[in-house]
Amino acid sequence: MSTTLNRRSFLRAALLTGGGLVLHFNWPSAHAAAATTDTPAAESAVLNSYIKIAENGSITLFNPNPEFGQNVKTSLPMLLAEELDANWEDVAVEQADFFPERFARQFTGGSRSVGSAWIPLRNAGATARYMLMAAAAKQWNVPVEEITTKDSVIHHKNSGKSIAYGAIASAASAIPVPDKVKLKDPKYFHIIGTSKKNVEIDNLLTGKPLFTSDYKVEGMLIAMIVHPPAFGLEVKAVDDTEARKMPGVRDVFTIDVFNADYAPNAFDTLTFNRLVVVTGDTIWQVMQAKKRLKVTWQTAAATEYSVGAFVKDEKAVRPVGLESTADHYAQMAQYAQQAGIVKRRDGNPEEAFKSAARILERTYTAPYLVHNTMEPVSCFAHVMADKAEFYAPIQAPEFITGTLSARLGLPKEKIAIKLARMGGGFGLRAYGHHLVEAAVISKQVAGPIKLVYTREDEATYGIYRPTYSATYRAAFDKDNKLLALHVKAGGIPESPLSENRFPAGAIDNYLAESWQIASNITIGAFRAPRSNFMAAAEQSFLDELAAELGEDPIDYRLALLRRAKDNPVGKSNDYDAARYIEVIELARDQSNWGTKKAGVGRGFSAYFCHNTYAAEVVDMVIENGEPRVKSVVAAVDCGIVVNKDAAINMAEGALIDGIGNALFGEQLFEDGVPQKSNFNNYRIIRMNEIPKHIDVHFVDNGKAPTGMGEPLFPPMFAAIANGIFSLTGKRVYKQPFLKHMEA
Repeated sequence: MSTTLNRRSFLRAALLTGGGLVLHFNWPSAHAAAATTDTPAAESAVLNSYIKIAENGSITLFNPNPEFGQNVKTSLPMLLAEELDANWEDVAVEQADFFPERFARQFTGGSRSVGSAWIPLRNAGATARYMLMAAAAKQWNVPVEEITTKDSVIHHKNSGKSIAYGAIASAASAIPVPDKVKLKDPKYFHIIGTSKKNVEIDNLLTGKPLFTSDYKVEGMLIAMIVHPPAFGLEVKAVDDTEARKMPGVRDVFTIDVFNADYAPNAFDTLTFNRLVVVTGDTIWQVMQAKKRLKVTWQTAAATEYSVGAFVKDEKAVRPVGLESTADHYAQMAQYAQQAGIVKRRDGNPEEAFKSAARILERTYTAPYLVHNTMEPVSCFAHVMADKAEFYAPIQAPEFITGTLSARLGLPKEKIAIKLARMGGGFGLRAYGHHLVEAAVISKQVAGPIKLVYTREDEATYGIYRPTYSATYRAAFDKDNKLLALHVKAGGIPESPLSENRFPAGAIDNYLAESWQIASNITIGAFRAPRSNFMAAAEQSFLDELAAELGEDPIDYRLALLRRAKDNPVGKSNDYDAARYIEVIELARDQSNWGTKKAGVGRGFSAYFCHNTYAAEVVDMVIENGEPRVKSVVAAVDCGIVVNKDAAINMAEGALIDGIGNALFGEQLFEDGVPQKSNFNNYRIIRMNEIPKHIDVHFVDNGKAPTGMGEPLFPPMFAAIANGIFSLTGKRVYKQPFLKHMEA
């Protein structure tokens, strides 16, 4: 496989200070679709990343993607090492700071890190390898075609000569960058597809300073915020008399996170614009001072503003009022009965429903969810007259830089962001409000500060997974044949509908409608956004549909998918039916689906998102009067698995996270007040509740890698719902399932 290298892809090779080779190469958008080996480099690409091969033989990759536990700092260097034919022990990776002039799209999210790096990093490794080989061939006066490499050593079989990469690296820096390189055939991979331990494991196990909480500079103050206790309220007045008397307190003041005329971008959040800030010497002192504040609140006005989304500006409305969960569910039930916005119509579904002998209708709902990252939000900031410095856990630094520039009145190039390792992300840290807050506070105190959220601050601040509802209707004729399917889905304040996903394309008469309700409760990306609900509703309804037709749940899905494969309806179906079939069959076979055990309920679910196909089978039992997932068998088609250990770890994490959220996850509101603020009242899965056995199997199809961090999360909700039915004979339509089983 050969790839032509545009000169803007590999701009130059240079001599490393002290000897060695440094190769600058293009790293494309982390949002780009998975590339193929003949994809040309983007003409607009800029110099943005590089490899170093030192004379001592060490190989370093500067990694632009922020790390929050998904192991990109190990998996990405594996791509480089493979095409370099490097000895894995010689490879190291360093986290790059935010550097837009060098790195494009320093974004971790959407399960795209490995997929977007698949071609560029392999190109980089293959190019560096060729230049090393060419330098050795020139030195030995032999044809480069006779040169081979293995484990960071260059060999010439005919003469018996060999030389280590480091010893020839300086000479390689003078070799012209080739116009074309040949990439390895996957059958010759010896690093990709193996298991490599996390390159940071020693730092993690020995407590090395990697997180924002570890970061300190001379003269740094601690800052904490107080935000309104309810969505729909704002600060009216502050009595800080008692708080200022507390030991270690330096100042108390209010800030406006954004200026009044600012138009936010897609990853800005306007949850509470005016905040009360306490600064002091230590976290404990500031926490105690917060308790002495006396703040009065007033109703916030309704607002309308523009949000810069990925493709176009969108209008957003924040209504006035104090919202409650009971009212939300009543509103959603009302909208479910009204006509929605038609997103897809195949055939004549309206006529099919009119002529139906019988109609099956079911509505599914899900609550707001809190991210509950291991590490609460924090940020270091030092804003000076002519520049600003940050040390922050942030998934999308490029998006927040424009916001900081506008708020501080500084050019973007004067804003430096060091990327801290994140103690969890799940979408929460795509939003950079904490950087803006820290920046405004630092500017106010004219010095360095570290902003620290408590768990309660984070759980009650917003950026939740939205609350959703979906109503499915199926029309049957007198012979119990399926005539039509209708889905109407919406939420507060966004709709989760993906109208072109399965079972669209498999049913002649199909209708998909969408709706949404405005809210002043702030929402944001949550692991597998929107898919995390639609998979639950869709796959639960398909199970019930199969039961109505007297068919096995897996056989019924396969029959629909074979229709979509052989004779698809419509041209906008966003899934590959053949790949979908293969992953379902793998889960069926590996779980021995047809077997039954006394006292064990079995549930199945499958879903496609983030370019990955996942199918899951759960075995469930009743323990202490509650349903418990005893074991999970998961099948995944994510293309080539780069690091099997990392992929299995991500799969297990997503599955366990799905179990916990499906059974327990819920944020409630009364008059705008979040009812759950910490783990004493926000239930998450516990260690003794995780499955005793999790088996993960990968489809081996040799295709380019796709996502792994998110796709296994959505199917788990329906797998559990269907398992509960198998176990108890009772369908559950509302999340969290455990609560509504007891109702």
